[in-house]
Order: sequence, then structure tokens, then C-alpha cells
Amino acid sequence: MEVRPQLAELILDQTADATIYADRSGNIARWNSAATVLFGFSSDEALGQNLDLIIPEHLRAAHWRGFNAAMASGTMKLQGRPTLTRALHKSGRKLYVEMTFAIVKGGAASETLGSVAVARDVTERVERERAATRGA
Repeated sequence: MEVRPQLAELILDQTADATIYADRSGNIARWNSAATVLFGFSSDEALGQNLDLIIPEHLRAAHWRGFNAAMASGTMKLQGRPTLTRALHKSGRKLYVEMTFAIVKGGAASETLGSVAVARDVTERVERERAATRGA
């Protein structure tokens, strides 16, 4: 059964996890409703912006090294593996997010088009675990 593009959009928009697609340059080209809830930026505010919008400053250099290497090679070390990292909310608050990443390929030559990240907020869980560790 073929999934119609409209159905794919409906699924993406109604998924509970934030889904962000960035092109090869790291500019946000898709931002679902859950990303708005998680990061505080509307899709109008996020679309066309650089991923630095949600990456804390101290993590940007490492992020771009990995991102650019993935775009050049078409592969990434973290592909499909959940990774705990920090992210920025529009308010400036730092979040703990668990993210999975994948390279998006397409076209006749399976060229690398960009990267998709799926994220969920795990701030409360991480803070609770850290508080329990400190109290032990």
C-alpha cells in the first residue's frame, strides 16, 4: 500500500515526539507540532533557521563536526541509537532530550539530502535520577 504524501504529513504532525528535518546545510526544513511543544518555537519561527536555534552554545562545535562529517559520508555513528543530549528551549531554559538521528537519502543516486532527528523531553527523569544519586 502506498502512503499518500498528505497522509505522511498528517502522521508526522500528529506524532508525539518532536521531528525535525534539516537540509545538508543544517537549516530546518521540517518542524512538526511536537517540536513546537518541546522547544517553544512555532514552525514559522523555526523553518529556515539554522539548527543552532536549539543547540546550546557549548555543544555547537561538536555538533557541526559530526553533522558535516555525516553529510559528507552519508553515514553517522549515532544512526538510530537514542542519545541523551542538551537542547535549548525558546525561553533559554536548557532541556535534557533523548534524540535519535538518521540520514535522509533520495533521488536516483541515493544522494544525502539532510538529516532527521526525533526527540523527546527527558528533563524530569534525568533531574529525578540525579537527585536520587546525590541523595544516596
